[in-house]
Amino acid sequence: MQKRPIDVAVISDLHLGTYACRAAEILNYLKSISPRLLILNGDIIDGWQFSKHFFPATHMAVIQEIFQLLSDGTRVIYITGNHDEMLRRYSDLQLGNLQLTDKAVIEINGKMTWIFHGDVFDHTTRRQAKFLGKLGSNGYACLLAFNKFTNWLMKLAGREKISLSGKIMQQFNKRFVKIEAFETMIAELAIEKKYDCVICGHIHQPGKRLISTGLNHPPAI
Repeated sequence: MQKRPIDVAVISDLHLGTYACRAAEILNYLKSISPRLLILNGDIIDGWQFSKHFFPATHMAVIQEIFQLLSDGTRVIYITGNHDEMLRRYSDLQLGNLQLTDKAVIEINGKMTWIFHGDVFDHTTRRQAKFLGKLGSNGYACLLAFNKFTNWLMKLAGREKISLSGKIMQQFNKRFVKIEAFETMIAELAIEKKYDCVICGHIHQPGKRLISTGLNHPPAI
């Protein structure tokens, strides 16, 4: 496969070691790119739900592909998240092209970009977060299986596919995470720090927002 050269790739919330992990899709993406810099923005391995009884070959293949990128010259920054918080005791560790840290500030297309996982701005208590994280992961895995069966029936009926899992997860995030408030809080802090852009994960809701601040380079999420 011809790999696509790119300057920076940012991925987060892989949750390797859980039933809801989309390891095959992640692996296909990693095999398709040749990044100068790969940023793993937290919750890559799920330490909250990790079990020696469940770590499929595709999950291990993702880790192997990351190390293959390292050996090919890609610089990798691993930013810790809440599900892999056990690594935070080793923050600022540097091993060759691999850096472990809690946050990073880099220049992307001339803009100072602040990159971190985002869990420090989640006001859910630690006990609630662990319970909801486990509930969400296991529930999402069940939703994916049900959604796959539903779409099989829809295909037989000649109807378009639907994403029940996506819609339910959106409602879950609105109820427990309060995405808009989460993003606004981060943007306000970025303004104070004079950063142009913010990239974070944690909420499992892909999106891009431009927040006008009256500055020459408004921060975006």
